[in-house]
Amino acid sequence: VDESELLTVPDGWKEPAFTREDNPKGLLEESSFATLFPKYREAYLKECWPLVQKALGEHYVNAALDLIEGSMTVTTTKKTFDPYAIIRARDLIKLLARSVPFEQVFRILQDDVACDIIKIGSLVRKRETFIKRRARLLGPKGSTLKALELLTNCYIMVQGNTVSALGPFSGLKEVRKVVLDTMKNIHPIYNIKTLMIKRELAKDPELRTQSWERFLPKFKRKNLKKRKEPKKKNTKKEYTPFPPPQPESQIDKELASGEYFLKERQKKRKKMEEIKAKQADAIKKRQEERNKAFIPPKEKPAVKTKKASTEKKIDIEAIKEKVKNAKKKKLGALPEEEVKLKMAADEKKKKKK
Repeated sequence: VDESELLTVPDGWKEPAFTREDNPKGLLEESSFATLFPKYREAYLKECWPLVQKALGEHYVNAALDLIEGSMTVTTTKKTFDPYAIIRARDLIKLLARSVPFEQVFRILQDDVACDIIKIGSLVRKRETFIKRRARLLGPKGSTLKALELLTNCYIMVQGNTVSALGPFSGLKEVRKVVLDTMKNIHPIYNIKTLMIKRELAKDPELRTQSWERFLPKFKRKNLKKRKEPKKKNTKKEYTPFPPPQPESQIDKELASGEYFLKERQKKRKKMEEIKAKQADAIKKRQEERNKAFIPPKEKPAVKTKKASTEKKIDIEAIKEKVKNAKKKKLGALPEEEVKLKMAADEKKKKKK
């Protein structure tokens, strides 16, 4: 047998089921698991509990429903031979408490089916943002969730702060990735496109051993907002071990300018003069701005008209002769000289004949 055939799992292969012959003496200790359920699930659990007991009874696991405490308990018995049956029973009651219907839950007792409960409540800070991103998983009329279920062969239930998934191990891995990416603000449609391409590539036996990176799409974020740079940039000064010089006090400034030795009246008069000087400057600037509206705009220089050129002189006599000749001509008839010439030409032709 070739080594390549030994390394690959043949299509349709299943691990043989665990039977009583594999563990004839049963289990040494009794194991039990319990879980609480919300009040609104009580009516449904009452109805389907006989079916739950029947399904678990085939694996020799007891199930108890406590309506007063609001809990479900599963325990092994002396006849239980499969040590993993209690783990499957624990997952079964967990899914029932999270609003998954029994028609889907009983599949967890199969060997090739597992479940995954993804907690999404603490992944987003704001409640409004969390609700919007959770709604993306469902899509319009549940279309996105249905597409994800078809591609992963898993049953997905979005309830409250958790997402419950039930199906094969490979599908659960993809579901967890899509759910976590959606909570990180990556739309599930991108992952669905990738899953569709992977599904088509898996059909080709030649591509199974090759890398699929070249076929998978690479989506880039287009709506990334650039961080606004602050108007005032604080630049760090170089570190010096010496402290900065002590700032001058008001008295030091007055001593330097000589104001300290002035009397109170003189100080007040000086301050008033400074205020009046500032007011005068402000009034002057304001007046200049107002006068700008009354300043006439600069006129464009007038364009000088060119004098008519006297180089081409009109010949008046030649025009008079043309007018005289035109008057002699009759409209629709030839002049007399041309008529005589034509008559003489016709007579010459007749003589020649």
